Amino acid sequence: MANKKLHPSVEEFKAFVKENPNVLKEARSGKVTLQELYEDWYLLGPNDARWEGLLDGSTINSTKKEEETSSNRTVWMSNIVDTLKNMDQNQIQGYLANLNQALGTIQGVIFQFAPNSGSSGSSASTEQKPSGPFSFRQD
Repeated sequence: MANKKLHPSVEEFKAFVKENPNVLKEARSGKVTLQELYEDWYLLGPNDARWEGLLDGSTINSTKKEEETSSNRTVWMSNIVDTLKNMDQNQIQGYLANLNQALGTIQGVIFQFAPNSGSSGSSASTEQKPSGPFSFRQD
């Protein structure tokens, strides 16, 4: 395979990543892709605030981010608990009953349009009707 020359900006980004291995660690962790990091670097430049937590010597910043993430999780959980406390159970039960009724109607429509496997005998077809529109069988 022929050795292709990369665009100069890609070469500069590769040098930036080599100088700052935390950028590559972020990509490997799955938080962002290298493409997204390259686009940020290309648009914002290497001196932007985006790179503060990723440049070398930034262990203090990473611990701050971990603490912020932890506090965000507790705030998120407390919001969920508050929302659950404020729910009207009768209203939710009504919504679920309506949803159940709608799903039953949809199943009936699907069952009406499903092809009949045994059209010669009506008694045989009533015995082998599946309970729902989807017939799941085990091997």
